[in-house]
Amino acid sequence: MNTHRTWDIFCTVIDNHGDLGVCWRLARQLAQAGQSVRLWVDDASALAWMAPVALRTSLPNIQVRAWAVASDPELLARLPGADIWIEAFGCTLPEAFVTYAAATRKQQPAWINLEYLSAEGWVPRIHGLPSPVMSGPAKGWTKTFFYPGFTPGTGGLLRESDLMRRLQSFEQAAWRHRHTAGLAPGGLLISLFCYEPAAMPQLLAQLASTSHHLLVTPGRPLAAVKQALSQLPAQATLPQWSALSYTDQNGFDEMLWSCDLNFVRGEDSLVRALWAGQPFIWNIYPQEGDAHFAKLEAFLEWLEAPQSLRRFHRVWNGIEVAALPSLNEAMLSQWGDCVVSARQRLLEQDDLLSQLSRWYKCGRGNEE
Repeated sequence: MNTHRTWDIFCTVIDNHGDLGVCWRLARQLAQAGQSVRLWVDDASALAWMAPVALRTSLPNIQVRAWAVASDPELLARLPGADIWIEAFGCTLPEAFVTYAAATRKQQPAWINLEYLSAEGWVPRIHGLPSPVMSGPAKGWTKTFFYPGFTPGTGGLLRESDLMRRLQSFEQAAWRHRHTAGLAPGGLLISLFCYEPAAMPQLLAQLASTSHHLLVTPGRPLAAVKQALSQLPAQATLPQWSALSYTDQNGFDEMLWSCDLNFVRGEDSLVRALWAGQPFIWNIYPQEGDAHFAKLEAFLEWLEAPQSLRRFHRVWNGIEVAALPSLNEAMLSQWGDCVVSARQRLLEQDDLLSQLSRWYKCGRGNEE
């Protein structure tokens, strides 16, 4: 990516941090590639821990702007027009922003509808298709559907150019020592980042009979663990667990690199768990009509997951009402081999940013 461009990324935060997490990772990678980025977001509060001030200061070519001011014509008049617009995850750009651009620009910007991640078979068929704007101030312009994915023919996944080098040089033992000092030795180190899975009491009961230690991330995971523990009999044996503090994205990645098993949720942490190469369980975001069940099954099929891993996912996500498979060394080794194999397939494909850059260059006839 040799040519400097300006990117406008639009993000609305619904009820979790994943959308903003993906958009910030994309903004970081663009900035590190020498691009200028304006991240327009309606709730940037999570950036206080996800991307602390020190990190943002080191990336001066990222501007975080309030969604509301994108409708201010006086501000827009002072800003250079962006080369690329990205509306992330189905958000709709402010009408005033589009109206101003349509009235002042001779040529429309490259306009990308960056969709949610899925392994379903229809994704390669839809990825890259144009979507003409049929009404409104931008009538006659065109958006392009861009679908991240796990296979050739999709938009790929976000992956920093130095990711594997950083992972391979990471001192896992030092991280584990810092976060387990004073704990009883032995057992697995397990991270927990989830929603409110119905099988949570099962997991805690299973861990209570082991020397495994659970690292619980803040927010909904911590609340879910406390709720499940409060329902146990007074004399019940409790699992070993400790609560973590909020951390930035690099700290979250390091946790995934360091644990023997990772429970993740949503989209951003799923991708990071794949890059970590450790066994993981995915708590998929629930959708109306249980539409997420098919999405989970498609992912497990692409992953070539062994039956024990598929069963654990189905019970954890409420597809099946059954006993969680008992965690053991042989099973986790099989899960780990599966993830490493999947990661290798992904490393042989182009990442999301490379594909966005190539699409802009080739699809719009630009010259580098």
